[in-house]
Amino acid sequence: MDQSTIEKVMKEVAAEMNAKECCHSSCGNITDIGLTEFVGTAIGHTYGLVIASIDPMLAEPFNLGKYRSIGIIGARTGAGPQLMAVDEAVKATNTEVITIELPRDTEGGGGHGSLIIVGADDVSDAKRCVEIALDVLPKYFGDVYGCSDSSNHLEFQYTARASQCLNKAFGTPIGKAFGMTCAAPAAIGVVLADVAVKAANVEVVAVSTPKNGGTSFSNEVILAMTGDSGAVRQAVKAAIDAGKQLLGAFGGEVKSTTTPYI
Repeated sequence: MDQSTIEKVMKEVAAEMNAKECCHSSCGNITDIGLTEFVGTAIGHTYGLVIASIDPMLAEPFNLGKYRSIGIIGARTGAGPQLMAVDEAVKATNTEVITIELPRDTEGGGGHGSLIIVGADDVSDAKRCVEIALDVLPKYFGDVYGCSDSSNHLEFQYTARASQCLNKAFGTPIGKAFGMTCAAPAAIGVVLADVAVKAANVEVVAVSTPKNGGTSFSNEVILAMTGDSGAVRQAVKAAIDAGKQLLGAFGGEVKSTTTPYI
């Protein structure tokens, strides 16, 4: 990415961050805990960490390649929101997504936690990437829905322009629109995937089920899709409408985690 493009994206991200009512201090629960590796925390029990120069003995086990300065985003709850946040953060910094792992977690629910490692030649870039990701994370919890009578959940994500994090996680073409549907239990996820692809002219990028290796055996089905930005958004919106009805079938209240953005 050339410097002019980086500067343009950074201005866009900065403008969005300034418009948010939530900031690090309120949503991120940032405190000085006395460790240089600590950057902050955010929704979903998400940690933001940075290592200025990781020990050479750990470079190979963590598949770091040439990088020794790394940023780390790790959470108990949420995979899609963290992936979206890091995707946005790497657009605005000189960083590269190294690894993405989605452990089974959600603190007893049916879904995932997340571990995302980014590399940088300069530790300041790694730290800035983590800071941006923590700042924008509440936005991407906006279309994560829970139900008052169970631990079932829905998750939807959308962007008009995917970057390297979504490419690495799902194979989404860089620069193309990206949409995601996800639900637990997996039975709802199957229906939402079908609703989405029937609602608009989109292309399926990936489907993850409990057994196919894409979900760490969590009780979810995840659809990743691409196509024209309007069509992808239409497909996601159709799945949101159907998902809310299905999640509320037992009579509980279906609520967004923060504020819906799609």
